[in-house]
Amino acid sequence: MAEGETNECRRTRLRRRAIALLNGTSMLAAVTAVAILLETLLFPVLQIFGTSMAPALYEGDFVVAMRYVTPKRGDIVAFNSNDRILVKRVIALPGEQVDIDIDGNVYIDGIWLEEPYINELSYGGCDISFPIRVPPGSVFVMGDNRGISVDSRSSAVGCILEEHLIGKLLFRIWPMGRLNGF
Repeated sequence: MAEGETNECRRTRLRRRAIALLNGTSMLAAVTAVAILLETLLFPVLQIFGTSMAPALYEGDFVVAMRYVTPKRGDIVAFNSNDRILVKRVIALPGEQVDIDIDGNVYIDGIWLEEPYINELSYGGCDISFPIRVPPGSVFVMGDNRGISVDSRSSAVGCILEEHLIGKLLFRIWPMGRLNGF
C-alpha cells in the first residue's frame, strides 16, 4: 500500500481497474463479433489455391470479396463449383455469345475481346463446342493463366449461375508486399 493510502482508496482504485478491464474486454468482444458478422455476410476472406489466375493472383494470396454484386465483364469472382470454391474472371454476361478460336482469341458477339490481364493466349483444356450462348442468369468465366485453367471452357465447370457466385474480389490483403487490387 502506498504511503497514506487507505484501504478504501485502494479498493476504489482496484475497482476502477477492474471496470476498465471489463469495458476493454467487452469492446474487443463487440468489435470481434461485428468483424465476424461482416466477414460472414458481406466480405468473405478467401485464400487462393493454384495458379490459374496468375499473374493477377498467386497461390497463397488472401483476398477480400464482396457479396451481392452484379458481375461485370472483367470482374474477378469467386463461386461454388462441384463442392469447391473457384476464382476466375468474368468474360461474358447473360445472353452474350462467346467464341474462342484455336489460338485462344476470345470473341463476344463477334467482337474480339481485348484482354490486357493475360500473359499468353491459349485455347486450353476446352471440351465444349463454340460458339456458345451464355444462358440467362449465368456468366462465362475463364482463368487468366489460360493454358492450365479449368473454367467455363470445360463441361465440368460450364457457365456459372449467378446464384452460385460468392462475390466479386475487391483486393488482396496478403502477402503484404502485394496489397493492391487486380
